[in-house]
Amino acid sequence: MTSLVTADVSRRCYNLNVNASDDSPRHEFVVDHAGVGKRLDTFIAGQSPDLSRARVQQLIEAGLVLVNERPAKGSLRLRGGERIQVQVRPRPRLRAEPESIPLDILYEDADVIAVNKPAGMTVHAGAGVSRGTLVNALLGRGQSLSQGAGELRPGIVHRLDKETSGVILVAKNDGAHAKLGEAFRQREVQKTYITLVHDQIKQERGSIDLAISRDPKRRVRMTARRGILLGRTREARTDWRVLAQIDSTSLLEVQLHTGRTHQIRAHFSALRHPVVGDTLYGASSQLRIGKTTLPPLNRNFLHAAKLGFTHPRTRERIELRAPLPPALHNFLQQLASAAGDSPERIDAVLAPYL
Repeated sequence: MTSLVTADVSRRCYNLNVNASDDSPRHEFVVDHAGVGKRLDTFIAGQSPDLSRARVQQLIEAGLVLVNERPAKGSLRLRGGERIQVQVRPRPRLRAEPESIPLDILYEDADVIAVNKPAGMTVHAGAGVSRGTLVNALLGRGQSLSQGAGELRPGIVHRLDKETSGVILVAKNDGAHAKLGEAFRQREVQKTYITLVHDQIKQERGSIDLAISRDPKRRVRMTARRGILLGRTREARTDWRVLAQIDSTSLLEVQLHTGRTHQIRAHFSALRHPVVGDTLYGASSQLRIGKTTLPPLNRNFLHAAKLGFTHPRTRERIELRAPLPPALHNFLQQLASAAGDSPERIDAVLAPYL
């Protein structure tokens, strides 16, 4: 077993890049055979349930982690016997700052704004992310946004995962935010996604009713399965229909009836059909078709294609569409060619989404 000592900072002071009077929590680890060969950041995160790997990497970059009294990189491979000292300083307070970032605006009026969010963009600050977010970009437009979701999430009524692209709706004022929030809670907002999943799904259409909770072993994931789940569980329903089968994949149109964290990703992973590109939920990093290995997608094949909602002021029904991104369209074309399928057939299926 790896030995762990939690330092009593009132009695001991390690040689970290801080003043002796700093009372931030400090921990000391001594590595034995169980830690040999592990990366430094992975090892510390495994020994400290309250620290994510991303947080550990921040502490390392800040010089708050020492190995045998010296700073080290997170990629350091441990040999055993090292003395690791960690000081956990509070994170600096996050703020939503304006940034000049171009946005693809799908719709805008005095109450709401809809954006075609690209993959790779986080919606709002959090978990060590403070720049490059959708909120930063909206504030950079001089945008007036509601305060219903707090100062870090102005205007945000719902979210899309970082590597999911497509339609996201934002409220400009508190009145619109309250009405839209209630519409999402009452499941009055129609949410349609396009996704590509591993392996062929035999049924033409179906529905997934599996409760979702935080994965107790990997906190960055959600888990969806029948039976009793640990922690807080929330009901979740996902409807789907097959648009096309392409070799060992299925192209699906998905309707969300609830909006749980990672819902589509967790649901299809539970069915053993993970979303292509979604390595967090079991997908391979590259798709192999026969003897051909396709280039890595470098994102999840998941796109919020349509959003239908009732306008909070006019009560008009509005449907917004975000065309399938070129990266996903091109990937399907390459997939079809590698599988000996017709790219024209795939384009005919995709016509309503291009």
